[in-house]
Amino acid sequence: MSSAAGPDPTEAPEERRFLRALELQPQLPDMGRAELSSNATTSLVQRRKQAWGRQSWLEQIWNTLAVCQSTAEAAALERELLEDYRFGRQQLVELCGHASAVAVTKAFPLPALSRKQRTVLVVCGPEQNGAVGLVCARHLRVFEYEPTIFYPMRSLDLLHRDLTTQCEKMDIPFLSYLPTEVQLINEAYGLVVDAVLGPGVEPGEVGGPCTRALATLKLLSIPLVSLDIPSGWDAETGSDADGLRPDVLVSLAAPKRCAGRFSGRHHFVAGRFVPDDVRRKFALRLPGYTGTDCVAAL
Repeated sequence: MSSAAGPDPTEAPEERRFLRALELQPQLPDMGRAELSSNATTSLVQRRKQAWGRQSWLEQIWNTLAVCQSTAEAAALERELLEDYRFGRQQLVELCGHASAVAVTKAFPLPALSRKQRTVLVVCGPEQNGAVGLVCARHLRVFEYEPTIFYPMRSLDLLHRDLTTQCEKMDIPFLSYLPTEVQLINEAYGLVVDAVLGPGVEPGEVGGPCTRALATLKLLSIPLVSLDIPSGWDAETGSDADGLRPDVLVSLAAPKRCAGRFSGRHHFVAGRFVPDDVRRKFALRLPGYTGTDCVAAL
């Protein structure tokens, strides 16, 4: 990219996360703070791109910093919390769902939104990510947003049923179907929360209604917020041929490896509840949380 052409706006989110990553790990070899001047930073970014290849340079940085987890590591961390620290499954879902709603408020502050923009469509799948989405919708209602839930394949799991009852008791509407006419959704809602598929869940595993919902979500022009990973992405490689392109990503506990390919406007991590000993055990080098915040921007 020549200097006459000016900065490439498509690279701005990546370069911002690159700078943030450097601040998280100031002692990486050859990446001292002296290199963080404007000119030096641009040069450093370009050198890394040339060395690693344009498509993978950001993933290489993230993996070097050890801020991302493989699917196996994420499952091991969850087992640690459930078995050793005696967290309950409902407790973890509640923590993640509440933090996801807080992330939405940070990306889309209520005072800055029009009445129509406060309407949020939360699309939930039948697995754990769907349960997190139900909790997220409930807290968005508490925060004075106007959520609506589309939950096409209701799980018979007791936790899902309890969370569904809570939303119903709070008068959160449930859609009986998702319009295939994309413009109807664009006009009715200010943003959409994707809580359909979590890590390791393939679109084909959850059935037709969820697959059709994802096909519709890909065509929307309103902002999209994905919980943990964008539905349809491979959690390891970030392969997203059948996935979404979210504007906001909320990583639960810690970013998954595919987060290195995320190029949207905001990336939050919702993992303040992870004990310090567990962070050290899994080598999670994550940002500090400000004040009493339960999410941090990456």
